[in-house]
Amino acid sequence: MIPSSIKNRLIQWLEDHREFVVCAFCLPASFLFTLILRIRNALRRFYSDPQRHDTAVREIQARVQQWNKLPDKKGRLLCTSRPNWLSLSTTFFEKHLHHRIPIPLYDILELDETAMTVRVEPMVTIGDITEFLIPKGYSLAVTIELVDATLGGLAFGTGMSTHSHKAGLYHETITSYEVVLGDGSLVTATADNEYSDLYKALPWSHGSLGFLVALTLKIVKVKPYIKITYTPIKGQKNYCDLLREVSGANQAKPIYFPDYIEGTIFSKDEAVVMTGDYSDYDSNITVNHCSRWYKPWFYKHVESFLKKGETVELIPLRDYLLRHNRPIFWVVEDMLSFGNHPIFRTLFGWLLPPKPAFLKFTTTPGVRAYTFTKQVFQDIVLPIHELEKQIEISTELFDKFPLLVYPCKVIDHGPSSGQLARPQAKYMVPGTNYAMYNDLGVYGVPGKVKDKKPYNPVRAMRAMEKFTRDVGGFSFLYADIFMTKEEFGKMFDLSLYEVVRKKYRAEGAFPHLYDKVKPEIDVFSIGEENAISDQ
Repeated sequence: MIPSSIKNRLIQWLEDHREFVVCAFCLPASFLFTLILRIRNALRRFYSDPQRHDTAVREIQARVQQWNKLPDKKGRLLCTSRPNWLSLSTTFFEKHLHHRIPIPLYDILELDETAMTVRVEPMVTIGDITEFLIPKGYSLAVTIELVDATLGGLAFGTGMSTHSHKAGLYHETITSYEVVLGDGSLVTATADNEYSDLYKALPWSHGSLGFLVALTLKIVKVKPYIKITYTPIKGQKNYCDLLREVSGANQAKPIYFPDYIEGTIFSKDEAVVMTGDYSDYDSNITVNHCSRWYKPWFYKHVESFLKKGETVELIPLRDYLLRHNRPIFWVVEDMLSFGNHPIFRTLFGWLLPPKPAFLKFTTTPGVRAYTFTKQVFQDIVLPIHELEKQIEISTELFDKFPLLVYPCKVIDHGPSSGQLARPQAKYMVPGTNYAMYNDLGVYGVPGKVKDKKPYNPVRAMRAMEKFTRDVGGFSFLYADIFMTKEEFGKMFDLSLYEVVRKKYRAEGAFPHLYDKVKPEIDVFSIGEENAISDQ
């Protein structure tokens, strides 16, 4: 056992020399780790065979049925055997306390160009599907920016992209779910079949209702490039108004309704609004392969337009879709302040980003508890008409810029239609069945921590969650939540979920949603013990 005095000095040394540790150990080890995973995935693709899908699903069913026959389950509910470190969630679900079922499903099963859908197994990643679809002239209607995100994980969680002001949240693009239930039966849930109630409850269920074995997603026709306009704006109301105008928050058919919209807020008074449309090559416009390893980090490139003024570029579609992957938005800057320097990018940019799976793989409970108090990583979905308030409270609580803003329509499907509560009437776009919300992305080390000012992560996040509940917003559940079960039930509508759990034999077979997504650590005690005192 390491004496606490030595342990504290070691932790302090690691914190003081974080950049040395990242360069000397984290990046090379992460690169090798990534290489091993790529070789494994390449071998898996080499031996893959979509024709084996039915056989693999029957094996999953058989394992669930065998679990049902165990005389004494000792409270061991079902979960997948996928290691925690492969998940992009910030939490570490305690799988060792559960009965784990392998879900070895990694294949793209069918492209239907008539129906404009693609059927995939749940372990297909964003990297896989973009490589498959884009050369054929297609893309998912909602493509998350991180290559390692799995389509199944997003289906039971959720996500949004800069196309979501048109397409909505990720789950709105799913036409069917194929699910193994708690008794081992296989069902296909769609919006208009006998399992329509299950179809509504599966998004945001995080694997608490069944095992996903295939899903069908909408695709859209695309062109090779995105023609993107960078518009720098001063004045908070000015950039907030522009985001509302182009996203269609004020009227259903705005004068200009771009294919892609993104806002990067660099301070309370300065932002760059990006609007993009599908485009063919145009020799009169500069082409920016922004995702290449030696190029400036995308958000730094965006920041340059605060001085340059409005500019138009062409970005190859896959480069655009994965533009935030290298710096993990702007999280890498807190690990490596010189990571965007031209010399570093030229010599070592190919090592980036540190693999999220590697970072989780090497995270011990002690490191998890320590880092929890030193950083924030949250995506919060809020009505875009409250954007000014969002920025104010985020600045007060976290003092962290840039802030990410993606407009996204949230559709009102009526009462008891899933875990997302219905949008409030005052936020609805006139003449439609949806309200315009936005993702507020807050990532990295809060300014108060950097400046060693009073900061309590629990109090800050609970204040943010209260604001979110008050305006009818919701938190993405891949990140740590700080709500009690009662508060969780106020943010999310669990009425249909609880009915579906009983009806489809998930109760007693799978963990409850709240238990599945709550942090595995005691956030309240750790936050109080380790945070910089604000008394």
